[in-house]
Amino acid sequence: MPSTFNLTGLIVADMARSLAFYRLLGLDLPAGAETEPHVEVTLPGGLRLAFDTEETIRSFDPAWTPASGGVGRVSLAFACDSPAEVDAIHTDLLAAGHRGHLPPWDAFWGQRYATVLDPDGNHVDLFAPLPAAPTP
Repeated sequence: MPSTFNLTGLIVADMARSLAFYRLLGLDLPAGAETEPHVEVTLPGGLRLAFDTEETIRSFDPAWTPASGGVGRVSLAFACDSPAEVDAIHTDLLAAGHRGHLPPWDAFWGQRYATVLDPDGNHVDLFAPLPAAPTP
């Protein structure tokens, strides 16, 4: 039987801050989970997203250290209902104290796009299809 992709895991420095960030993006994370060492949520379609504290990872991999030297190689992307929602969520995240990476723009591939950084520096993309150009 072949394997099935089922979970994306994020290692976080501050569980409460990370969960607050992802709640602003609409994830329904368990109430009171801010003090837990491991938190996960099942997303529509069955894929799971997990959050583990650095201490949890070190409990079974004592030599683990966070990546250093620049941007990570993992990003998450959230579909929005409209270009205006991309802009609004981007604004809300910045207002909540999170860092932006790329402000909203109309991408050549036909989407409104923006990139913010989660509390651990992971890229989180926001996107929505642009309205179709009127035909002459």
